[in-house]
Amino acid sequence: MIPFENSLPYDIQMNEVYASECPFCGKRDVRLPIKPKDVADLSGGHKKLSVLFNCCHTRLQLIDADSDYLLADRAVRS
Repeated sequence: MIPFENSLPYDIQMNEVYASECPFCGKRDVRLPIKPKDVADLSGGHKKLSVLFNCCHTRLQLIDADSDYLLADRAVRS
């Protein structure tokens, strides 16, 4: 089970991955610099990804994923 405070909701639209909100600056619908294949690799446990949020230039390490949430290595919400 993914810890709630480390989870980041995401959506895939037109082969792009979007976070519903940046956990650092609050900007809505932020496009992440990863592809749906990367999310599938995360959910299979094959790799970890370092993602840079372009809106505020904050880096986040993603370690797992399911069909609704990305799992970060640190808390991204309370």
